[in-house]
Amino acid sequence: MKMLFAVVAILLVASVQSVEFQIKNNLPGPIWVGILGNNGKPPLANGGFVLNQNEQKSVHSDERWAGRFWARTWCNPNSRHCETGDCGNRLECNGAGGVPPVTLAEITLRGHEGQDFYDISLVDGFNVVAKIQPLGGRGSCRTVGCNRDLNPNCPGPLRLTGSAGYTIACYSACSKFNTDQYCCRGQFGQPQSCNPATWQSNSASYFKSNCPDAYSYAYDDATSTFTCVANAYRVTFG
Repeated sequence: MKMLFAVVAILLVASVQSVEFQIKNNLPGPIWVGILGNNGKPPLANGGFVLNQNEQKSVHSDERWAGRFWARTWCNPNSRHCETGDCGNRLECNGAGGVPPVTLAEITLRGHEGQDFYDISLVDGFNVVAKIQPLGGRGSCRTVGCNRDLNPNCPGPLRLTGSAGYTIACYSACSKFNTDQYCCRGQFGQPQSCNPATWQSNSASYFKSNCPDAYSYAYDDATSTFTCVANAYRVTFG
């Protein structure tokens, strides 16, 4: 009887844990991965873990999960503080998001009409190269990413200088200045009124020209959201 219960339990877990995310670090040093579920969704792997250079780790979710992944860089194992993407001086973010500027890999599984919606977002700025790749699946299922390091040529006012003395991340105008215009809020809270061409600090233009597949500002939907239906995705940083 105990064996029967064990088999049933394993089958139930297998049926729930149905989507795999393979997280890979191609950066020349360790990163602390951050994971945050959307409202009502759990933080996979308690929200974070260390990945050394060239290391990969898989986490699993049920097929209705939605959330984001990011890389925390320049992390101090003693203080547990990361200079980019920090989530409160802890290894496991456990429900906390990453402090901008940070590159986000976002996904909603089995959303509208059963499709997976995924993207690379620079709305909160950029810290590392990132891409998300469906493994198999049905539909267009493109690999999408921001494949160019945006830090060296980041516009001066948007640069984040790290303890090493050089630019380690690039703010978006919204994450840097937090105004209604840059963040598409208030009177600028519609696609028609939120126009990056009118911005004095046009981070959207810089991001889009270098990473055309990535979200560059809040209403950059048309060229930045991709769909697939897959049971496995690889998220690569670097």
